[in-house]
Amino acid sequence: MVQEKQSDRQQRLDNFLQAVEAAQKVQDDIIKYGFEAAHSYCDDVDGDWIETWGEDEDEQQNFVELVTNFLQSDDLVAVRVRKQLEDKSLQKIAVELEQCLGLSEEGDRIFAVKNVLAGSVAIAESNRGISSDEVYEIELLDLAEELLEKLTDFL
Repeated sequence: MVQEKQSDRQQRLDNFLQAVEAAQKVQDDIIKYGFEAAHSYCDDVDGDWIETWGEDEDEQQNFVELVTNFLQSDDLVAVRVRKQLEDKSLQKIAVELEQCLGLSEEGDRIFAVKNVLAGSVAIAESNRGISSDEVYEIELLDLAEELLEKLTDFL
């Protein structure tokens, strides 16, 4: 255990020293090359990044608006989601769903959407010979998959 703490401290010290050396190199390059040093450290210095500043925020707002509008619709999936999450605002649901869609793996996205939907226990239980917890999980996963399919259409 003591050995682990020492190696962890040593690793953090090594990381800090590397960061200091990198910062010193940037400073030296700026002093030596001036603004031209930016070309060494930035991929798109001459691009249109200044003109497109903030467009990501607009896209996020548009997506949240689209999802909120969808959740207000009479679509069967939207109605089931509203019923499931009746205690949450549609705006908050849309923001949480957007975060779920940011995950890279499809399986991760499905389970993240399922976790958002699990914020309430409104899905009806049925008696099919299996426990109510299993029925709830299956129905919740089915709803998450259907909702994810609808959301990917927006993208």
